[in-house]
Amino acid sequence: MASLVLAGRGPTPPIVPLPAEWRWTGPGFEVRQDTRIVVDAFGPEWRALGETLADRLEPAMGFRLATSAGNGRIGSNTIVITDRIAPELVGAEGYRLESGPSRITIYAAKPAGAFYGIQSLRQLLPAAIENPFFTPRRSWSVPGITIEDQPRFPWRGLLLDVSRHFRDKQFVKRQIDLLAYHKMNVFHWHLVDDQGWRIDIERYPKLTSVGAWRMEGGKRYGGFYTQDDIREVVDYAAKRYVTVVPEIEMPGHCNAALAAYPEYSCTGGPFQVPSLWGVFADVYCAGKEATYTFNQNVLDEVLALFPSKFIHIGGDEVPKTRWKECPDCQKKIKDEGLKDEAELQSYFIHRIDAYLDKKGRRLVGWDEILEGGLAPGATVMSWRGMGGAIEAAKMGHDVIASPTSHCYLDYPYTSISVEKSYSFEPVPPQLNRDQAKHVLGGQGNMWAELTPLPRDTDRQVFPRLSALSEVFWSPKKFRSWTDFQPRLNGLLGRLERQGVKYFIEPPRFADDTNVFLTSTSAKLQPAAPGDTVVYTLDGRDPSPQSSRYRGPIPIQRNTVVKAATLRNGRLLSKPIERSYRRETLAKPGSGPATRQPGYLTRIYEGTWDKVPNFDGLQPVSTSVALNLDLKRIPRPEFYGLVAEAWVMAPEAGVYSFFLTSDDGSKLWVGDRLTVDNDGLHAPLEKSGQVALAKGWHRIRIDFFQKGGGRTLDLTWIGPRGGPKKPVPAFAVGR
Repeated sequence: MASLVLAGRGPTPPIVPLPAEWRWTGPGFEVRQDTRIVVDAFGPEWRALGETLADRLEPAMGFRLATSAGNGRIGSNTIVITDRIAPELVGAEGYRLESGPSRITIYAAKPAGAFYGIQSLRQLLPAAIENPFFTPRRSWSVPGITIEDQPRFPWRGLLLDVSRHFRDKQFVKRQIDLLAYHKMNVFHWHLVDDQGWRIDIERYPKLTSVGAWRMEGGKRYGGFYTQDDIREVVDYAAKRYVTVVPEIEMPGHCNAALAAYPEYSCTGGPFQVPSLWGVFADVYCAGKEATYTFNQNVLDEVLALFPSKFIHIGGDEVPKTRWKECPDCQKKIKDEGLKDEAELQSYFIHRIDAYLDKKGRRLVGWDEILEGGLAPGATVMSWRGMGGAIEAAKMGHDVIASPTSHCYLDYPYTSISVEKSYSFEPVPPQLNRDQAKHVLGGQGNMWAELTPLPRDTDRQVFPRLSALSEVFWSPKKFRSWTDFQPRLNGLLGRLERQGVKYFIEPPRFADDTNVFLTSTSAKLQPAAPGDTVVYTLDGRDPSPQSSRYRGPIPIQRNTVVKAATLRNGRLLSKPIERSYRRETLAKPGSGPATRQPGYLTRIYEGTWDKVPNFDGLQPVSTSVALNLDLKRIPRPEFYGLVAEAWVMAPEAGVYSFFLTSDDGSKLWVGDRLTVDNDGLHAPLEKSGQVALAKGWHRIRIDFFQKGGGRTLDLTWIGPRGGPKKPVPAFAVGR
């Protein structure tokens, strides 16, 4: 792109995602009732863009702008959409926007670029332009500016899971509209999982008559899309330059399909569509040729509905339990000269990859498809950190970055804040320049296990997806969280006018300490510059009339502090709260009999939704583990764990413990429950404090895992502060 000006000189335009280049030029343009939209480019797709702009402006302005062809005659008082620009300046998705007193001109080499120029124009107009109703104003003005812009990455996406909780096609269309508004171009439609099959396949009608429904709360629950519904959504997205990428899970996460057609399993069933979440042992039988025929027939109908070059087949979280016991799978391993079940999974993916390649499509899978060897044409979507992206890119495969650390929008904001999403960098530093070219971009993932109601999706997705849109579009060197915050606040007002029930982050406690010996203070931070924080100390929720936070709040006795964000006279966040407790120093114990580093661990087999009372259960194994790395601790598929150890407090004072787990966990220090991180959830850190005398103190961690994750970690900070450090644990006696 030819540079106009050093980006960042002067105020940034109020646009999210941030344009690549801009220059303020003086007087701007006023849209009036007699303003015309002129399309100076040939073809129906270009003409449709003029109508798209007129459609967007009409509700709030109360009048419709006339649209006409340019034919070289432009004139003043016009908004011009034209292809008269060299493609090498803006690329396939870029645009140049010029706003001055006589006209606004959007230049683009391709219609997609012009469409994105229209989205920027919307954000340059007053926020009231997003109102769905007539809004009288003295003027609809656009500042004088020149913008030259194009995306950093070609893949800028959002995954929406409709298997766990079905969403109707109107809801899906709305998500596509919001994606397009953020200049994002991939809608990853997670149509198939254990809990529901959502796409009509005419050759296998039981996939929807059986597989689309489960029992939930004693009622039949579910739904599916007809093939006409799919075509309608795909066409709707295409007009907004969004590609719909379907995900048809295989060889795991397929219990909904097996409930309909159990003959494609290893055991023959019978199966029910589960209403619980997790990872299930029953998967497609990789040893039966009929399984491949079934999946290829399904894909034939999928390919006819989705023109996307990429087809996502999942490939993640595939237990090998059934394959190890299945004579058909063991025969396939022997016949194909495979080493083990991991290579059998790779064999399965290779066959599907070859089939899609023959049809002119490309396979995308989660990073587990690396196990046993990567299929030649596969693209890896890296979710378990960025290791899969690094490995695949170094092998010469394209990758899409979507790690749980920054991009999982179903995670709580306490785990992934807006700022953390904004800090994401899709290109790992371990890649050289050529390897980095394999990073196609990234996406946010909205899994639906914990969002049964459609309105819940808004809170989880926005504004984190707004942050990710800038990560995937804007030049890395010009991104700044400080600069992004005021632009985001302006964007949120626009999203609110579009009916988006976005999440407003509450204030935060500035430190993790809530236990004290004599006195302490509560320190609060607003979520965004300019926010007002109100608080109470009497247990009641804050109101607009509550005390304003102006500095640390002195605490000398047991106190509950509740705080909330107040903006424009309205409370915009649920209150946060913290109980401050005055404690005496816990007395030390005798310490370990031997100085063996690690934890005494007991493993229990079972499935739970909350941490059970393990003391009444019989462990399946007992051992000493050097640390809490679950990958190194032998365990069943669904299990619980108790880890006990002694820790040395080198001095008296208040210690902060940080317990991270997926799923639930609890930490006891002595007989005090110090951290409660219980329940079914994604990786989540919680903290707690306890006052300890100098000496040895016994700790115990209770943990359960119901499938899908493998996270357990404990760190601490001593009385002198500093960074979190691993807890030096010494195993208790057996």
